[in-house]
Amino acid sequence: MTTNGPVDLVRLADGENSVVVRVAGPTTTNGPFWDGCFEADITVASAFANGRLTGVCLLPEDLDDWAAALDRLTAGEAVDWMDDGRNPEIRIVPRGPYGTPHGPLDAIEVTVRDAAASLTSTTVLVRLPDGWIDAQRHRLAQVRTAWPFAPQ
Repeated sequence: MTTNGPVDLVRLADGENSVVVRVAGPTTTNGPFWDGCFEADITVASAFANGRLTGVCLLPEDLDDWAAALDRLTAGEAVDWMDDGRNPEIRIVPRGPYGTPHGPLDAIEVTVRDAAASLTSTTVLVRLPDGWIDAQRHRLAQVRTAWPFAPQ
């Protein structure tokens, strides 16, 4: 699969709150040659606050780190992804079942913290159905399939 458009690497959304990391593709700041960076945007949306960070540079090791973060989330652990100071940090904390009229959903607290540029952070609670981690793994595979020179 190759793509001419963006691919959502992360989509955590419940109809009220959402956090999306959308990969536009490899940057080519050095002309037609790939510089090792995937250009991405991070969007946080809620009834209270909305924000978008553009020009985020995801390196292939960030994709590997996301895969490892998904493994830790599967074990019920909190994760800090992209916490190296180069990009906005995304922290995900499992909060357990959250009752809804349709039954319990997994609740996670997601914080996007832009310490490098705007000094702004936003935290939202997102309620997700069973299988949400597998859905994120599928999105990661889509990014790696769309741009096969990304290490796997």
